[in-house]
Amino acid sequence: MRIVNLTNETKQNLLENLLKRSTNNYGDYEAIVADIIENVKTRKEEAIFEYSLKFDKCLTTKETFQVTKAEIDAAYAEIDAQFIQVMKASAENIRVYHEKQKRNSWFDAKEDGTILGQKITPMQTVGVYVPGGKAAYPSTTLMNVIPAKVAGVPNIIMTTPAGANGKVNPATLVAADIAGVDMIFKAGGAQAIAALAYGTQLIPKVDKIVGPGNIFVALAKRAVYGHVSIDSIAGPSEILVLADESATPRYVAADLLSQAEHDELASAILITTSAELAKQVSDEVDKFVEVLERKAIIQESLNNYGYILVAKDMDMAIDAANEIASEHLEILTKNPFDTMTRIRNAGAIFLGEYSSEPLGDYYAGPNHVLPTNGTAKFFSPLNVDDYVKKSSIISYSREALAKVHEDIELFATKEGLTAHANSIRVRFEEK
Repeated sequence: MRIVNLTNETKQNLLENLLKRSTNNYGDYEAIVADIIENVKTRKEEAIFEYSLKFDKCLTTKETFQVTKAEIDAAYAEIDAQFIQVMKASAENIRVYHEKQKRNSWFDAKEDGTILGQKITPMQTVGVYVPGGKAAYPSTTLMNVIPAKVAGVPNIIMTTPAGANGKVNPATLVAADIAGVDMIFKAGGAQAIAALAYGTQLIPKVDKIVGPGNIFVALAKRAVYGHVSIDSIAGPSEILVLADESATPRYVAADLLSQAEHDELASAILITTSAELAKQVSDEVDKFVEVLERKAIIQESLNNYGYILVAKDMDMAIDAANEIASEHLEILTKNPFDTMTRIRNAGAIFLGEYSSEPLGDYYAGPNHVLPTNGTAKFFSPLNVDDYVKKSSIISYSREALAKVHEDIELFATKEGLTAHANSIRVRFEEK
């Protein structure tokens, strides 16, 4: 891996390079996605089936569009029993963690008859998109569905592409069943997003769409945002390791490559105060790359977006980590908990050398759907709040309103909204 001294200039160059991966840089695809969305809006299943045949080589009909109970049962038979138990354990960890995020409605009453509050209501219908291209991700199914179940969403609709044989990946189906999905449809790409956003003859229109996908999925989600809600526009995977001389080079190297193997646009960055550690990690990376299965993808990712940055001190290292605002941040320092208190921007923070990133991906319980491309500065991981709505509650008695009605009338009048003022004034007219 390339080793670079961390300066303001190298940090800026790095940030500019990472931003090249944004969906804002793929305008050429927007017209294609817009055509797909419009076609699905007007022709519904007919258009979806054509796209399934074109892109996935899958012949789909109205009779085979929705996944059946028999198909789910067959999926269980195809999956190793031990793996099923691991998925169930993971699901329970995810559920327990997200249960702690639940909020209750609240009301605050005063003696004068003023009642203010907030009503928490789950969304009625949520659409979950699960990729099915280069790889299947049952973990993503669990992470997107379980918080919705915890939130109390009554209808969860999942779309995922089927293969040329007309079947959905069995692990994805088992994960969907464990998580509690209500309906599953065989559709992928921008056409699936359009179906969820606008509804079809068989797919109900949803209130929100969650889940990652390729550039076409990302652009489709962005295109339908406002008509429905979305979780985020997922970018390529990222890991940043913040380490001092106490870190184990082999562990650091292995953790960097855990994200580099996702795809050629993934980023893997080490920021360290130790030049010696930097050299050792680079050597260990080279050794791992030679033996790992996804060697070509990993090497391309490292060539494009792999960096080892050597900082003069930990203050500079932490400042750079906050500027990069990585999806995953591992802290491998003498006192990781102390270092963590100075981190402002990160999707998920992993503390200590036995808390490697895949722990969060699969098992620990916190959500692995995380903000990417620097958006951890203002976005949060997927959570229960993403599946609920908040309504404000306002109730005043005549006594309470009488105390403030002139203030309200004045405020409205100053804004030139006399009908607003009148709406208050008429309640205090002399009879």
